[in-house]
Amino acid sequence: MSVPATTTAQPLLTVDQLVVDYPGRGWRQPPVRVLKSISLDIHPGETLGLVGESGSGKTTLGRAILGLAPVTGGEIRLGGQRISNLGKRDRRALSRDVQVVFQDPYTSLNPAMTVGDILTEPLLVTGSSRADAQRRVRDLLDQVRLPADAGTRLAREFSGGQRQRIAIARALTRDPKLVVCDEPVSALDLSTQARVLDLFIEIQERTGVAYLFVTHDLSVVRHISHRVAVMYRGELVETGDAAAVTTAPDHPYTRRLLLAAPVPDPGRQAERRAARHRLAAEQAAVAG
Repeated sequence: MSVPATTTAQPLLTVDQLVVDYPGRGWRQPPVRVLKSISLDIHPGETLGLVGESGSGKTTLGRAILGLAPVTGGEIRLGGQRISNLGKRDRRALSRDVQVVFQDPYTSLNPAMTVGDILTEPLLVTGSSRADAQRRVRDLLDQVRLPADAGTRLAREFSGGQRQRIAIARALTRDPKLVVCDEPVSALDLSTQARVLDLFIEIQERTGVAYLFVTHDLSVVRHISHRVAVMYRGELVETGDAAAVTTAPDHPYTRRLLLAAPVPDPGRQAERRAARHRLAAEQAAVAG
């Protein structure tokens, strides 16, 4: 993907020296530092891929932006306005500009509500008339390539890929400026992943929405991102153009991630496994 021209403008989202601590486990245990002075930005119409292994802190960063994780230090700004540690009322108002698509489409949608009710609820709560909300829902269903009668059906009647399309439509109901995508395709099969990723790109090109795309998969990051940020043990270790970071990374940890990605050729896979082990041994020797 080419970097949008808007990246020369003021960032939409700025994370500056962000620190997140979680309470320690057990009585009088010290807090655990999950994020360590994280700084990054996202411009309007841009996708920043945030990649790292499980436990690296990438989901915690997304949750902090959404107001779902405590901010111990530093700050988060949206359009120049500080949004970290907002009160409940201000955070609800912010939901117009910042939305989320969760990992599991099976559990993120209310099984007792029709798709139409799921999509109209946030519009009705914010003062839209039912007629306006229903028109908006029809437009959203068309945007995510779902049939016109989808609004009358329950979410459980759809496949995993279709449910994720419903989740994307829900995130877009109020025309947000930023969508935090937390592993949104990891629960889908490969062919469905490709279709959902293409849908994300198509929607971005049409609306100008920005994405923070959290994933552990470098091939997904390469497909959808303009820039990539790599996290390791709560720190950012590498940031740069998506093509450069996912093909010729500078940091040893990113190179290990790249070598860990599976390839369909058994011979190449064996070579990559051996190279990964050599790199890990070299890093251990340097650390020692």
